[in-house]
Amino acid sequence: MRASLTALFQACTVLFFLALGLATASSAGAQSAAPPNTPIAQKALAYEVISIAENKSGAQNSGFRTASDGIVLTNASLDWLVRSAFGIISDDQLSGLPGWVDSDHFDLQAKMDAETAAAWKSSSRQQKTQMQQQLIQSLLTDRCQLKFHHETRQLPVYDLVIAKSGLKIKEVTVEGGKTWMGDGEFGSDAATMENMIFSLSGELGRVIIDKTGLGEERFEIKLKWTPDEQQGSADAGPGLFPALEEQLGLKLVPSHGPVDTVVIDRMEKPTPN
Repeated sequence: MRASLTALFQACTVLFFLALGLATASSAGAQSAAPPNTPIAQKALAYEVISIAENKSGAQNSGFRTASDGIVLTNASLDWLVRSAFGIISDDQLSGLPGWVDSDHFDLQAKMDAETAAAWKSSSRQQKTQMQQQLIQSLLTDRCQLKFHHETRQLPVYDLVIAKSGLKIKEVTVEGGKTWMGDGEFGSDAATMENMIFSLSGELGRVIIDKTGLGEERFEIKLKWTPDEQQGSADAGPGLFPALEEQLGLKLVPSHGPVDTVVIDRMEKPTPN
């Protein structure tokens, strides 16, 4: 059961951040600093309205939805929320959670104030990632007395390197543009390796470390693969690993490396309101 819930979380996390149009800040764990170029950079971010209550219905379905001014969780564990607060990709990146965080379910609604929502709409993807994490961390600190610290640990990772066949993607000079991800598909008009790494890390459930040496260079990327659960069908294409090499000239190599992890020191059940 735990393995299936973890797999479900990883899939939902990818969809959640893609729905918000976000990208990760670091392959070793995103930081919670306020975005440097938003109109409220000096303001401590927090949701204006938070409603939370334990859901004891026993229903099997959990859900969430996002809007431009907040989030809504229905019959969901706060394990999901903690992982979203820190951009957690693999289980090894998070420790110290009390058992109730995974087992107890809650209904939650959180809304930004008008100023924060306006700043959100005008922010870049990078800034939205930082804002979202800071907002959720503030929520958990206020309602669950969350206390935590970071530790760097050596964990299983994938190194992203240029394949021996050479790079097969076109460098572009524009910034921004459209980025998308679907079932077995990632594409962008102008993505950095960092942008692509976020989506693929969520797909694989493991941190990817960029060792291509391409830095902030941007590329036009179109990557298609057949997910593992669809392999074996008559029209199945290549899996993610061979697709990366064949279509982009990139390769994922299993390795171990330093990864930012989060240790939960304290987290209490939220008081309902």
